[in-house]
This record gives sequence, structure tokens and C-alpha cells, in this order.
Amino acid sequence: MRRRGWVWARGVVGVVCCLAVLAGCGGGAAESGGDAVAPAVPVVGSRAVVSVVPADGAVDVQPEGAVRVTASQGRLVSVRLADAKGGEVAGTIGADGAGWVPDGALPWGTAFTLDAVAEDEQGQRAVQHAAFSTAARAHTFAAFFTPEDGSTVGVGMPVSLRFSRPIADRAAVERAVQVSADPPVAVAAHWFGNRRLDFRPQQYWAAGTKVTVALRLKDVQGAPGEFGTQSRDLRFTVGRAQVSTVDLDAHTLTVRAGQGGRVVRVLKVSGGSPEHSTYRGVMVVSERYKVTRMNSQTVGMGDEYDIKDVPHAMRLTDSGTFLHGNYWADPEVFGRANTSHGCIGLADAKGGASKDSPAGWLFEHTVPGDVVEVKASAGDFVPPQNGLNGWNLPWEQWLAGSALR
Repeated sequence: MRRRGWVWARGVVGVVCCLAVLAGCGGGAAESGGDAVAPAVPVVGSRAVVSVVPADGAVDVQPEGAVRVTASQGRLVSVRLADAKGGEVAGTIGADGAGWVPDGALPWGTAFTLDAVAEDEQGQRAVQHAAFSTAARAHTFAAFFTPEDGSTVGVGMPVSLRFSRPIADRAAVERAVQVSADPPVAVAAHWFGNRRLDFRPQQYWAAGTKVTVALRLKDVQGAPGEFGTQSRDLRFTVGRAQVSTVDLDAHTLTVRAGQGGRVVRVLKVSGGSPEHSTYRGVMVVSERYKVTRMNSQTVGMGDEYDIKDVPHAMRLTDSGTFLHGNYWADPEVFGRANTSHGCIGLADAKGGASKDSPAGWLFEHTVPGDVVEVKASAGDFVPPQNGLNGWNLPWEQWLAGSALR
């Protein structure tokens, strides 16, 4: 049986003051030369000895494993460790009363005071006080979160954390992140390298699911000398179900909605040419731009194109694959030929204002997290880490990417 040791024992201050008053009265009466009085009763000190580590005045104390209190020839009855604002740190007194330690790591860069009380066999108390401060953190790391807190997304949206620094202790960081869903569904983690951690269920989310991400990264050591800074909950909602299928051989994009996959609309598209084929596989819309610039230099294609006002652009990969409107191509190519540099184009009007064009309609009916499944008889499959496209990994391979397996 172990008992908690962080509750301050009432009356300790009174005991200390009482001892001081008795000692002072005895000395003063002897020196006054006044009327004779009965000699003061000698004060017997406690035999208990309290020791505190670190010493009073210590600085740069390590937050974990460096603080302890011990008692000899007596038992600890209370230990109070508190910061400058009075916030108390939980700790445990051992069953034999001989020692106390904090229940966990202390915050970095914080000043503390510690007051410990022990009793000997006669009930006499000994008190020890110490003030110290923990070391300041040399480095910290943070997680950048997708999707946005409070957003409504499509059924393919994973939880994706990208870290500001490389993570060496992946197990510790993964353990500090919990993803839960309502209605409940199993959610698993997968690391893509040492700076990205994604979570997803085995199948696409059900429409209407509410997802909560509990980040408890504060003071978690991700690498030697580098600690997390975040402790917060993030929430998002899965909206309506929409999954689109692109058939590059047939040059069509079929939009399906609802659990049964009801066909909403079939649009004509033009995909990547044989020299610049479009990725195949499952891709998730990560960003939407009413108008954006596309420059071939940013994707390693030299000076092949620079279009400053591409309308209704929906990102599918980090490397630059988009679904987007196209006003500069011959309208006859849509539904007939694949002529792009790897994107999937739909007929559109210049400026991004049209909601009636094929691209404008799709843009208005798309949210981040919507799924686009691309099929073709040829072409490379999209790497799962290129964008939010971990759905391309079979479930067993996804599970194998957890640091906790």
C-alpha cells in the first residue's frame, strides 16, 4: 500500500513557530534579572533527519529522476513540491515512510519550492525546505496537424502529423497521440520516415463520424534534448460520403455519393500523356484553390509551362498532381485524349468564376478529404507518402508501420 505524499500537513508551521517561541522565552528570562521564575522546560528536538535532493539553491536540475526526499530515524508524513504559482506536483511516499519521489517528470525551466516533514517515534517533527529550478529546454518540437481543427472533411481524410524536427523516439511520440472516433472504429498509426505520423481506419471513414485527436506531446522527449510543446485536443467531422473514379483509358471521371455509391455525374477529362502519365491509385484531395499558378520548374520539368491563373485546382499529391480546370486546351481533348503533364484536367472558363463548367461544378462539390480513385492500363502507382495517400498500403503493411508493434 502506497500513499500519496503531496498534501500539505496542517499545523507544521505552528509547530515550528512554537519551538522558536519557547527557546526565546527561556533565554530572555535568565538575562532580565527580574523576579525568579521556574526554569523553562528543555525542548527536545526530533531525532528524525530529512534529506532533500537537490540541495537548496540548485539550478539546472534535470526534470526526471533528480528529485527525492528521504527520512532516517523517522517517517515522512508530508511532502509538498510546488511551483511559483502554487501549482503542486503529485508524488508518492513509500509504504515504509522512508522516501518520496515525484510521480512523473517535472516541467522544464520552472522554479520550485519543496517542504518535507518527518516524525520520529515520539511524534516530534523535523522539517526541511529547499528551493531549486529545473533546466531550460535546449530544443523543442511541434506537430503540424492535418486536417484543420473544427473542419468538415471527406471520408478519405487521414490524421497527418508532420513534425518540426526529426523524431528519434517514435514509440514515445506515437504513445502520446490518441485518435478516437464516434461511432467507434479501430484507428492505427503509420510512420512515413522520422517526421511524419499518420492515422487512419482500415476502410474509409463512415459519413458523419466525429474524430478527436488528443495531442499529449508536452515534455515528451522525441530526440535527445528535444521535447514536445503541445497538449491539446483537436476535432474534425467527416461529412457526406463522396468517392470519384477516374478512368484514364475512357477519359472519364465518375462522381459517386452516399454509402451505396450512387452516380451523381460523369465528367470528361484529359489525363497525363504517355510521356507524363498520371499516377494510378487512391488519392485524397488535400487543398483547394479557386485560382493558382502552375510552373513546370517547381516540379522539375524545366520551362515547359508557366500558367499563372489555373482555375479550380484541387491538389492530389505533394509532388504536384492536381485535378483542375483547363481553359487553354482544345475542348475536343476532354473525353478523348490524355495530353497533360500528369494532372487531370476538366473543361473550364478562365478566371475560376464559373460554377457551371465541369471543373467549376466539381470544385463546388468537393471538400478536402474527398477520394479520387485513378485507374489506367499503364502508369506508375502513387507512393503512399506522396500526399495524404496512405490508403494505397494494404492494412497489414499499414499496421507494420507503427512504432508500438
